[in-house]
Amino acid sequence: MRRIVGLSSGKSLRILVVEDEILIALELESLLQEAGHDVVGVATSCDEALAMARDLAPDLAFVDIHLTDGPTGVDVCRHLTSQLGVTTLFMTANAKRIPEDFAGACGVIAKPYTERGVREALAYVIVGQKPHGAGAAQTMTFVPFEALSREDSSQVS
Repeated sequence: MRRIVGLSSGKSLRILVVEDEILIALELESLLQEAGHDVVGVATSCDEALAMARDLAPDLAFVDIHLTDGPTGVDVCRHLTSQLGVTTLFMTANAKRIPEDFAGACGVIAKPYTERGVREALAYVIVGQKPHGAGAAQTMTFVPFEALSREDSSQVS
């Protein structure tokens, strides 16, 4: 799975938010900007996400699985990772929709997400820092896929 390697923690990432619930998208955009990153766009559908990704060349995309045009987030993730080389993270309340191969995503942030979960995801993507602490997988809202077996991923929700 692709992570953004070689970035100093001070470098700003160019991030695409793929989320059809506008209040969630705006809250996430604000949180990412407060963390020092540049949100290059917010897409609400598969076609919009793919067009924005081609035009804006983000480093990272936060992708909801269920968009305005249905459960197309998995397709978005596959295309972003395989065709455009964009690092992706899923955001979902239903981890059972994540395919066995994770569609190329690095991890999942469970909804409702927390600021801590988003920051853990960013740290993991930028420097490979895994969440730590006893029982971390049961209490955090971000789970890196390389830390899980497929059965464990269904526990994220």
